[in-house]
Amino acid sequence: MNTVVTPATSQAPVSIPPHRLSVVVPMYNEAENVAPLAKRVHEALHDYAFPWELILVDDGSSDGTPGELEAAARHYGPHVRVVSLMRNFKQTAAMQAGVDAARGDVIVTMDGDLQNDPIDIPRMVGRLLNENLDLVAGWRKNRKDGMVLRKIPSRIANRLIARITGVKLNDYGCSLKAFRASVIKNVRLYGEMHRFIPAWLATVTTPRRIAEEVVTHHARQFGQSKYGISRTFRVILDLISVFFFMRYRARPGHFFGGIGLGMGVIGGLILSWLAALKLFTGASIGGRPLLLLGFFMIIASFQFISTGVLAETLARIYFESGAASQYRVRDPDEPDDSDAWHKPGQAEAE
Repeated sequence: MNTVVTPATSQAPVSIPPHRLSVVVPMYNEAENVAPLAKRVHEALHDYAFPWELILVDDGSSDGTPGELEAAARHYGPHVRVVSLMRNFKQTAAMQAGVDAARGDVIVTMDGDLQNDPIDIPRMVGRLLNENLDLVAGWRKNRKDGMVLRKIPSRIANRLIARITGVKLNDYGCSLKAFRASVIKNVRLYGEMHRFIPAWLATVTTPRRIAEEVVTHHARQFGQSKYGISRTFRVILDLISVFFFMRYRARPGHFFGGIGLGMGVIGGLILSWLAALKLFTGASIGGRPLLLLGFFMIIASFQFISTGVLAETLARIYFESGAASQYRVRDPDEPDDSDAWHKPGQAEAE
């Protein structure tokens, strides 16, 4: 995929097709960042020409974040909505909860640590709609993070993900992304899958409709980072899952069946050779380790073909059927659709 990158500026496109915008921000123990974040979003979207809403997701915070979020909602009005999860389900589930709650035609996700800048939102949305894209991903080209624990592991992960998934982006880890709601709502996120959203999107749309945009990145001012070097191992495991579902989601039998058939062929050849020895030479084969190996590989072949396919298929059906959810919301409050939007020209709360 050829990625076109535009230098970061604060200017919005001259014209944007009519739409409604939802800004989704997952937050966990970010009490000091809530008020500045809400203020920056309102400053960046003060002159926005279309209705928008701000969805703040509390991912089971244990500090003062819930109170700060409720205060921000009361201060700014019904277009600021709080989604409170019953416990800490991690960032991917919190992001999914926000996407599910969003009502806009365009959904923008961003971090709640003030490192993403809302001033980039109008430009990213404009490019998404004017260029008929399904995703515009942020690229933190001038990243304000530590080299050893953040930048180097991130660069390695980005190259590995791009090579395996085939979706060529410079920065998979940037949470500032603009989506078409009709596309992102067709993708379900689990585990640590939020960084693989572009790859997951490639299962429902073409990579040609995925682009990258240089965005502003600030150093963290308050609170502590929730990421450590241990996340590298979780990313590797999730990458294996992404690879499997991108390549074999519609045909899991080809993956497990290929392994099973390969083992069955080897086991069959071993047993055939031993049978030939017995029939034509009269050699004793009862105590040979190859006999056990042949039978083991035949049995394993059946297990791979049957049990593996059934287990993987049933697990996917279980999650996608709605029988289970990767998060639980505490007392969701759904506002009236006609009122809970920031309208063009609406006065801001002081």
